[in-house]
Amino acid sequence: MNAVLNAALPIFALILVGFLCGRSPKFGPQMTDNLNRFAVYLALPALMFLAMARITPDQVAQVGFALAFLGGIAAAFAGGFAVSRLRGGRLAQASIEGLDAGYSNVGFMGIPLCLLVFGPASLPVAVIATLFTACVLFLFAIVLIESDLQGGAGRGRTARKVGRALLVNPLLIAPVAGLAVGLLGLPLPAPAERAARLLGDAASPAALVCIGLFLAQERFVLTDLRAIGTLVVLKLAVQPAVTALLAYGVFDMPPLWARAAVLLSALPIGSGPFTLAKIYDLDAGVTSGAILLSHLASIATVSALVAWLG
Repeated sequence: MNAVLNAALPIFALILVGFLCGRSPKFGPQMTDNLNRFAVYLALPALMFLAMARITPDQVAQVGFALAFLGGIAAAFAGGFAVSRLRGGRLAQASIEGLDAGYSNVGFMGIPLCLLVFGPASLPVAVIATLFTACVLFLFAIVLIESDLQGGAGRGRTARKVGRALLVNPLLIAPVAGLAVGLLGLPLPAPAERAARLLGDAASPAALVCIGLFLAQERFVLTDLRAIGTLVVLKLAVQPAVTALLAYGVFDMPPLWARAAVLLSALPIGSGPFTLAKIYDLDAGVTSGAILLSHLASIATVSALVAWLG
């Protein structure tokens, strides 16, 4: 119970603060966009850069963690994708719903939660999980969507779009740069490190408040409750169960990495699938409903998991 009170409740308290602010006219959509840009383009990259700059070769070589975490993502994505196809959804729409099932809110929620539950030693785990989710999974979904919308043609265009998305993604650039600094043993000037730390310290509260603002201001649709419920179960139950099975029963990794893998895989759905659906003008009704319900349900599921793992 102390783990829940000390770790999970502060997380949801800041999300609630953001939600209450989002219901006020003083915090309009433009402020939400600006805070989101601050978190994505400045604060989170600074935090991730510092974390990776201190990573050790043995942490980079945690193949078991990578396979366990990706295995959970793959199982959830496949389930969401299959359910959408069985409902008659086209490949692009099924890709969005597969993304719903496997896209944990690791950047905005996972990093601060790991820091509170497991301490600073878990930060590299959360950063690597963010890379897998925000880059590998997200870009895989983009490839599927592009291949469907372009009728199987224009593979070069798809490859260029994916390449551009990678090159301008601060959530990829910052940790890769930090990894290079860490593995090469390059010293960080004290003023630069201090500035990055000050900026990175703002990442967790900004990201959590931003989640609340998003939940308060977006129009969520609860039209297909069966599909929404299926995606929420895949995300909050199936993905962490598969990850736990792989982390504890198949692959070898340090206990901290195994516990963090399970917790990160059990997080609610991030805003990435909703953003992608809007970009490609796809139906976002099921996605928006799944995001809302997964965050509400995660108050109980994540708190219980924190009490067990913490």
